[in-house]
Amino acid sequence: MDRPYVLIVSEVTIDGKLTLAKGVSSKEIMKLMDEEANRYLHQIRAECDGIMVGANTVRIDNPNLTVRYVEGENPVRVIPTSTGDIPLDSNVLNTEVAPTIIAVSERAPEVRLVEFEKRGARVIVAGKDRVDFPLLLKKLKEIGINKLMVEGGSKVNWELIKNDLVDEIRLIHLPVVVGGDNVPSLTSGKGFGSLEAIKRFKIKKVFKCGNQIVTEYQRF
Repeated sequence: MDRPYVLIVSEVTIDGKLTLAKGVSSKEIMKLMDEEANRYLHQIRAECDGIMVGANTVRIDNPNLTVRYVEGENPVRVIPTSTGDIPLDSNVLNTEVAPTIIAVSERAPEVRLVEFEKRGARVIVAGKDRVDFPLLLKKLKEIGINKLMVEGGSKVNWELIKNDLVDEIRLIHLPVVVGGDNVPSLTSGKGFGSLEAIKRFKIKKVFKCGNQIVTEYQRF
């Protein structure tokens, strides 16, 4: 392939929610994950060359995206943000911890790109008005990222699935129900709207992991 192998990994509730409410950090619901589930998540991080989250996840969660529950190297952090609109004090811009790539479109202000580079981040321009995910993944492959883990959020997941760029999905099911019409789920976006258009996956593995169930799906 001319792109990395792409693996979406996410914790979800019984009713498929990613957070407690719109705008609330997913770190809150991740507090329910036990040590075994955290080790499972971090083992995947350690096996990947890169890890991607969207700008909204950076703004709300301010994640580190590092390996902590197992032994292993931190993956390269990849943040798609069309206009470079993430806080300059974000944890992902602490490049002494792990390398970071900021992916922007051509309309991102030059002053923002300079600030990212001052902090040690690498800037990749991929797309005219918005980040072009097929182009971005091709560029990531060219610089040696062969396996990319994606931890959300729902908009990034949708863009990747919509463009048929996802090879595998792994879900950590938390045994709780959150509810709410506007609470983010695994994907957002327009949706496919027909059986002919949907993306199909086959069940690869199902197992109990601590107090969670993990389901792993492979793209047909």
